[in-house]
Amino acid sequence: MAIELGKFNHLEVVKRVDFGVYLDGEEAGEILLPSRYVPSNCEIGDILNVFLYLDSEERLIATTLTPLVQVGEFAFLKVAWINQYGAFLNWGLMKDLFVPFSEQKMKMQVDKSYIVYVHLDDESYRIVATAKVERYLSKETPDYQPGQEVNILIWQKTDLGFKAIIENKYAGLIYENEVFQDLRTGMQLKAYVKQVREDGKIDLMIQKTGMAKVGDFSEKLLQYIKDEGGRISINDKSDADIIYETFGVSKKTFKKAVGDLYKKRLISLDERGIELAKS
Repeated sequence: MAIELGKFNHLEVVKRVDFGVYLDGEEAGEILLPSRYVPSNCEIGDILNVFLYLDSEERLIATTLTPLVQVGEFAFLKVAWINQYGAFLNWGLMKDLFVPFSEQKMKMQVDKSYIVYVHLDDESYRIVATAKVERYLSKETPDYQPGQEVNILIWQKTDLGFKAIIENKYAGLIYENEVFQDLRTGMQLKAYVKQVREDGKIDLMIQKTGMAKVGDFSEKLLQYIKDEGGRISINDKSDADIIYETFGVSKKTFKKAVGDLYKKRLISLDERGIELAKS
């Protein structure tokens, strides 16, 4: 099995030297794992899970550190330094990740962070990053179902809302009028598929819809009231901003959950707030 540059590989320890151990890279030859990364109980014949990249002299080298991104993934990374060839991003390894000027949408600046895609350069076989991420997003229509939970990376703010990268593969959109929390580029969070449109584009929601969402929040609200001694001063007439700051949900979701608990006779309502029902 061929090694994969820019990813984790399971390789066998074949030789110990003063400055580390060598791993069997098969066709790629022996690969050095420097002493600082060698586990204390490492023996010849052990199989280690290591990340492979190129050092400053373009030699194949291994590490047990976990980088912030691997080849084939998107990430939000900060610029560490810039030279006449491009920008270099901090991705958690000793050698920074290169972004040529030709792969920058706008000229990158030191200490600013950008969404990038990491891949192998076809000509040099080096691990590089690009800010031109659109070309690496899948054009296929995904087999997602409404309400399905997905992992997303917030990509950029637009006039319609927030673009997001779904499961490291697809582009999606969260509409502005359906955002009830602070979203920023680079945030990673859970979301829910609202719909996959006929053109293959994916609409997302941060919160569940319907009774599933209400049911989940009803339980949280009931527990919150119990934790607050059986009474809270917020009710269904409270300001939407106060409701969101306290519970992280829209006023609509809050009111549905209050109605759900009231119908079950678990709470009572008055002008001063909500109280646990007398048993």
